[in-house]
Parts: sequence; structure tokens; C-alpha cells
Amino acid sequence: MRSAFGVKPTITGIAHIFEEDASEAQPPRPELTRMLDDLRAGDVVTVTCLDRLARSRHDVLAIAVRIKQATAGLRSLAEPWADTTTPGGRSMLTVLAGILDFERGLIAERTSAVRTAARAQCVKCRRSSVLSDEHIAQAQKLIDQKNKPIAKVARFLSGHRSTLYRALDG
Repeated sequence: MRSAFGVKPTITGIAHIFEEDASEAQPPRPELTRMLDDLRAGDVVTVTCLDRLARSRHDVLAIAVRIKQATAGLRSLAEPWADTTTPGGRSMLTVLAGILDFERGLIAERTSAVRTAARAQCVKCRRSSVLSDEHIAQAQKLIDQKNKPIAKVARFLSGHRSTLYRALDG
């Protein structure tokens, strides 16, 4: 998932765009750290949506505090009321952070309930294998008849050896 942050000096347009390639939920986030370290007084961090900036109430507030310490502002394009350059926006950001945290909790709860129900019906909750039955049979033949190492067979099939181990065990 891609996430973008923009730093906008107060007088001109967007000066820098910072993008994360990895999931925002998983630290470390080097581009976010770089953006926060590069902030100067008067800058305004502009995000497309606050959930692209942070995934929890704690993170939103922690990032907002770091931005405030740099005497910069925070503005969201999707949530125009989340604008820390105004007093009302600062208050609304606190309320929004609580709502975002609540929404994330609901999503996690629903996902967990779906997984539990699927397990109760003996449904496997994982991605389908990248290896077809033909690939698995070919791999088994290479390993058994030609004594090829699993790592080489996995590379030959453009996969990872742990994927091949799982496929051969299953």
C-alpha cells in the first residue's frame, strides 16, 4: 500500500512529497520519520487522508505533537476540519483520532469474527498457493528422482523454499 505526505511551506505550493511503499501499520516508516525530521517552522504537512498518516489514535496524536513541536501545521484534504493551523481544527483532530481508533477496532473485531466463523466451518483462512498441483508434482519428482535441493527447486519454480515445504507437506 502506498501512502503520501506532503510538506507545504505556507507561501508556496507543495515543496516535498514523501511516499511509503510498505504497510503503514508496520513500523519502521522511514519516509514519515524523514518528513518529521525535515519540518521547519511554518510548514504545513498535508495528507490525503488521516488514516494514511497514522493507524491509531495514539499515532495521530503523537505525530500531531511532533508537528506542533516543529511549529508546523497539519492539514488533511479528505477531512477539511482536521486542520491544526486553526483552533477548531486542533480540537476536531482530537475527536477524529478517537473515531479513527474506534473504527479500526471495529474492523479488527469484524475480521476476527469472520475468521472464527470460517474456522468453525473448516475453511482455511489464507492465500491460495502460488504453486499449482503440476508445480508441486514436478517439484516432488525433481527432489525424489534427481536429488535436487529444495532451495534450487523452489528457485526453479520462482518461489520460496518455505512455500515449497508447505506445499509438499500439505
